[in-house]
Amino acid sequence: MSKQDELNKITKELRANVPDISGVMIASDEGLSIATDFAEEDAVRVAAVSAAASGLGNRISQNASLGEPEEVMVKGRDGLLIIYLAGNNSVLAVRAPARGNLGLVRLEASSAAQSVRKILS
Repeated sequence: MSKQDELNKITKELRANVPDISGVMIASDEGLSIATDFAEEDAVRVAAVSAAASGLGNRISQNASLGEPEEVMVKGRDGLLIIYLAGNNSVLAVRAPARGNLGLVRLEASSAAQSVRKILS
């Protein structure tokens, strides 16, 4: 199985395991989509903001002496976007409703990010 196939499988399994999730993306730290189930018009935008948020999270963690960052979460009135660092050059972004099962979302997404890290290392 190719790396692309493995990454696509992760996005599908994450959506299947957590019905609250409304979008999954694996992107490069340069803001390029690698694997996603976001609509095409959303994918470019989500990849770009995920990369930017990841970089900002890194700087905040360093300046505040928080250690290596694991995730960045942005919560809005209508939903949230959680960005997981998935290796040196990639991120996993997950969109869910604001009132979704955040515990399950974070548990499953964190595990998926570890799988992405292994595939892309």
